[in-house]
Order: sequence, then C-alpha cells, then structure tokens
Amino acid sequence: MIRSVLKGAGSALPKRAVSNAELAKTVDTSDEWIRERTGITNRYIAGEGETTGSLATAAARAALADAGIDAGEVDLIVLATATPDSTFPATATQVQAALGCHGAAFDVAAVCSGFLYALATADAMLRTGLARTALVIGAETFSRILDWEDRTTCVLFGDGAGAFVLRAEDVTEDGPGVLASRLHADGQHRELLYVDGGPSTTGTVGKVRMKGREVFRHAVVNLAQVLEEVLEATGTAAEDVDWVVPHQANLRILDATARKLGLPAEKVVVTVDRHANTSAASVPLAFDVARRDGRIKPGDLVMLEAMGGGFTWGASLLRV
Repeated sequence: MIRSVLKGAGSALPKRAVSNAELAKTVDTSDEWIRERTGITNRYIAGEGETTGSLATAAARAALADAGIDAGEVDLIVLATATPDSTFPATATQVQAALGCHGAAFDVAAVCSGFLYALATADAMLRTGLARTALVIGAETFSRILDWEDRTTCVLFGDGAGAFVLRAEDVTEDGPGVLASRLHADGQHRELLYVDGGPSTTGTVGKVRMKGREVFRHAVVNLAQVLEEVLEATGTAAEDVDWVVPHQANLRILDATARKLGLPAEKVVVTVDRHANTSAASVPLAFDVARRDGRIKPGDLVMLEAMGGGFTWGASLLRV
C-alpha cells in the first residue's frame, strides 16, 4: 500500500528567548502566576528580520538535511500558519523560492490545528499521486498579533517553526507512515478564540482575543473525542501508542486530555514550558525535540493532536 512516510523532521526558533521574569518587567504578571496557570516558563520572540517565512525556511532546511533529501526533489509544500508574511502570495511560495524547489505550494489556515490539517492534506495528495515528496510546515510569529497589554493572552504564546519531509512509498501493512487522520471544525464558537481584525473587515491585522476557561472546556472534550476516532479507525488500543505529541497550549489541557484517555503522563511530549504556545508550529516543534533527544524512535506509534480557533481540531496516527 502507498503511505506517506516520514523521512525527516526539523525545527527553528527565533534568536531571542524571553523568560517569565523578563516578561513581568513590561506586563502586569509574574513568573509564579504564569507557571501555575499554564506551565510556561519561557518563549521565543521573533526579532527584526525574523518572519514566519524565514523561520519556516530554516525548519524546512533542517528537515531536508535530516532526511538526506535535496530540495529539488520536493514537489509539494503545505504550510500551516495564522500569521503569514503577507496577505498574498502564500508564505509557502516564499519558502519554495528560498529552497529552489518546484511543484504546488500553498498555505493552510486552521490556527493551532493547522499542522494537522496540513499533514492530512499532504498525506491525501501523496497517496493519490498528486505529489511524491512533500514538505509539511507549521510556522508562526504569533507575537505580532498579541495585545501586550492583555496579560491573559500575551503570556501564552511564542514564535517558531517545525517541518516534516514526507515521501510516498509502497509499504506493508505494519510498515511506517501516516496511518489515519481525522479533522473537525465548529464555527459557532468563533467568539471564544479569534483575532479582531482582517483584510475584509477592519483592514487591519488585529489582535488575539480569547476566553480561556471556555476554550479549556471544549479542548479537553474535543481532543479526547478525535483521539478515540483515530484509534478506532486504525484498530489501535490507547496503550499501544508509544508517544502522544499534543498541541502545546497549556499544561493543564495536556494533563486533562491524557487522564481522560487513560494515558500515562510519561507518554506525553511536553515542550510548552520552554516554547509556550507556538500555534501551528507547536506539534512539529515538539515532535522534533522528542525525536532528536532519542525519545521517539523508528517504529514508534506516535499520535499527533491539536485544537485551535474556529474551533478546529484534529489528530493523526503516525508510525515513524
């Protein structure tokens, strides 16, 4: 059977790290307040010359190097972002030009679930022969749409990028690749997590607005549901999953979702403490960290999951 097989992964972060203590010098907050509510201790903030496109390109180069694949072999780029470099053209085309590859290149907008949407899209295109080698990227500079006077949101987010290189390969039933994905959306909850601007409404970029308590409640229920759907679709028991790589939104959400599914905390990859919420970048960024430090190994079953504004949410099961 044809599957989308992971050949390499990579990530990139801005140069500037910002601790809670540093943030507390300009925002009415404290290290203790942030850590107790979110588990975050640090985040990275893009500086001059650092953009979503530049971070995405750096992550893509790292993933290609990890895969040992030349950029010229890439014939599909799907880039998930809520903070593109410009309204158009797609930031994916800027990455394409920087790398010197050809084929289709486009952005996907599903906020924090964006990487899961991009992964499922690329997987479908690879399995149906529309492409052979794909770069799937999640990249954000969320710091540029934050209201730095709103301590309930500005302390939560950071910037970064992560990338996968996928290739269509003929494998056996127990071989590697993306096994199944499930995606959902529910637009009636827009007012719980959104940006109050846009080209067609205000003509501005806008700022992030969120009702955190309500988002938390929906996240735990929706994520548990979609994880169960993927497990059922693949005939996999929760205890057979080696690692869960969740969207790094909030340590409380990660813990609550794991408990709801009966998953031990030691199987959940956590990077929210050092990176904060990097939106569409958080899943591939966390995956790359765990793969490079030796936790995620070839043959492992890895569940990826995320929920974001919209609401959108999704999950994918991957055999590395």
